[in-house]
Amino acid sequence: MTNSPIILWFRRDLRLTDHEALSAAVRTGRPIIPVFIRDPLLDELGAAAKLRMGLGIEHFGAELAKQGSKLILRSGDALTVLRKLIGETGAGAVYWSRLYDPANKTRDIQIKAALKDNGVEVQSFTGQLLFEPWTVETKTGGFYKVFTPMWKTVRDRALPMTLPAPGTMPTPADWPRSENLNDWKMAAPMQRGAEILTQYCVVGELAARDRLDEFLEDKIDSYVKNRDIPGVDGTSGLSENLTYGEISPRQCWHAGWQALHNGKSGAETFLRELVWREFAYHLAHHTPHLLTGNWKSEWDSFPWNKEENHKVEAWKQGRTGVPFVDAAMRELYVTGVMHNRGRMIVASYLTKHLLTDWKIGLNWFADCLIDWDPCSNAMGWQWAAGSGPDAAPYFRVFNPVSQLDKFDPKRSYADRWIAEGKKQPTETARSYFDMVPKHWGLSVSDDYPAPIVDIKDGRERALHAYKTR
Repeated sequence: MTNSPIILWFRRDLRLTDHEALSAAVRTGRPIIPVFIRDPLLDELGAAAKLRMGLGIEHFGAELAKQGSKLILRSGDALTVLRKLIGETGAGAVYWSRLYDPANKTRDIQIKAALKDNGVEVQSFTGQLLFEPWTVETKTGGFYKVFTPMWKTVRDRALPMTLPAPGTMPTPADWPRSENLNDWKMAAPMQRGAEILTQYCVVGELAARDRLDEFLEDKIDSYVKNRDIPGVDGTSGLSENLTYGEISPRQCWHAGWQALHNGKSGAETFLRELVWREFAYHLAHHTPHLLTGNWKSEWDSFPWNKEENHKVEAWKQGRTGVPFVDAAMRELYVTGVMHNRGRMIVASYLTKHLLTDWKIGLNWFADCLIDWDPCSNAMGWQWAAGSGPDAAPYFRVFNPVSQLDKFDPKRSYADRWIAEGKKQPTETARSYFDMVPKHWGLSVSDDYPAPIVDIKDGRERALHAYKTR
């Protein structure tokens, strides 16, 4: 089997640089068959994430073609697909980059065991994280439940340098059949909003590296301040590309450390944000219920509203009558991303002012985010609700009015996304009405709504509920 092909199963690692599984496969000298599988877990993606994944697959396939290779597309149960490909090609090995969320991890463990039982060589490699969850422990051998101690533990940990992209990829004499990406209709769930959303996607490995370079050159010095100002393009934007593995966290880590050594003032905060992402996966590995239920069980009896009522609908549509909330929700719908300050505001508003179950917000974000990440999304929502690790204390109820005064005093962010009542609304504000489902019945000429809850009354109601839970 020494000359048999290796099936290289790509998932959320759509790049050539710093790709351990790819580099290991190339070192063998054996033919490599790159494969992407549309399995049930991929089909479960929300509308925006599915569109963005389709763009990533298309772009990566084109990059492989430049290398003289191909990306073979197949649909179905992943184990069944892999077994069929092994039979068709005579492949003796399957390599992949590890995923760490509970659903993918469970699937991969089962596949690895089944293929090994069939006599197939299976190897998995790191790639999605800096520090695999089981390699980070407290002094007593447990896992971290608070972020800052974990940050202090990993901050100075040495990591291997990034791997170069291979110069060539050995190819098989005969290629197996590939499905057509167009037949997968990855953008279909976005319906009429697909064309607008696509304009905001920054796709591919080269674009991701350019994003990192631009951030380090122009933005990192002011990152600590500007990362909180939604009207300023002050962040790296790399969460989108990290989600699809178009850049590795290790590339970002080493670049961040180099910036720190060069005296860039915001570099350490950038590095902490990379570890915050790691913290989410660390917790999901050790406490997988983070993704599906209250991390703190004492919150199970909290009287959340669990219904899709008119207030929840107004929140989803960006029609709460609270400009900061509405602007952020519209930014999410149009661009597939939301400024981090906005994420905190809209999550606090839903879970506290509206006393609505955080899982309703989590599911809406899963449908709307192009940078959707199961672990980070869940941890962020539970942080805001108070039910999770490192949670915001119950008495921290963000006031979306004063927050707008503080972080958007000239209303540049609000004006960018809210059209109603404006003589000349911005193109971005108008685009929201071109994207939303027609059955919502929204028009740019509508009056801006009155607040669905009084901010002060909502806060007092939330504090009472939290104190007496």
